[in-house]
Amino acid sequence: MIDNNIYDQASGLRRLTKPTLTKVVAVTGGKGGVGKTNVTLNLALSLAQQGKKVMVLDGDLGLANIDIMLGVRAHKNLGHVLDGECELADIIVEGPYGVRLIPATSGTKSMAELTPAQHAGLIRAFSSLEEEVDILLIDTAAGISDMVTSFSRAAQDVLVVVCDEPTSITDAYALIKLLSREHNVQRFKIVANMVRSYREGRELFAKLTLVTDRFLSANMELVACIPLDEKVRLSVRKQKVVVDAYPRSPAALAMKSLANKVVTWPVPKAPSGHLEFFVEKLLRNEKTSEIEDDYV
Repeated sequence: MIDNNIYDQASGLRRLTKPTLTKVVAVTGGKGGVGKTNVTLNLALSLAQQGKKVMVLDGDLGLANIDIMLGVRAHKNLGHVLDGECELADIIVEGPYGVRLIPATSGTKSMAELTPAQHAGLIRAFSSLEEEVDILLIDTAAGISDMVTSFSRAAQDVLVVVCDEPTSITDAYALIKLLSREHNVQRFKIVANMVRSYREGRELFAKLTLVTDRFLSANMELVACIPLDEKVRLSVRKQKVVVDAYPRSPAALAMKSLANKVVTWPVPKAPSGHLEFFVEKLLRNEKTSEIEDDYV
């Protein structure tokens, strides 16, 4: 079971945290290779360019890559935090435009298969974080692991990145179905990525909602159509994101438009409205999982 001290730390954080409301957005997709990390980082830099204090958590705990994609050198990562070698604040690195990055490990199977105690350790690490943050973006792993569902349940908004491929649509539906039916996440914001036109993006959204409307009660909203753009590939080779390397390219303009929408999304004052509420919601997720395990 989770130590009550974790709950005490989260409660203490409420008293210590500055009054800034933190918007928590999980970026997910079900299938790998849909451009989820690219969307996350472009969104982060676009928001930072607007003067927002942005933090990005690499939620792909076994195949981390956000620091590599930005050409940032991370000397320590979440693996060191969980091993007790340092605090979460010690591993945070600064990226372009002041974006704060929380790097995870790469090529470490154990990090992709955390035990309940390690989950609790990760949550405990967040409860000690006192940085002022306007927007926390979580780049989740591919698939539907426990960490993907935990991060998605704890966030205020879930961005689902989808490509016009049968496997991408199928995997996105499977993720939405799991979160909707088993974890009570009912609102999803869809990003149609690497589409050849806005019309293709709308048609992709229609394909997805054809099955979600029929079998689920989830609320779906198309929030962005990101065009297929050669400049995205070129920017990745430069270890930059397209909004920085090619700010006037079609993909960059679409990313910036998405950022403009994100800042208008309301930040609820109920649990998850502050960064410490994000921690507490994760705690409740862990508590629920343990109770369910007791009855299996």
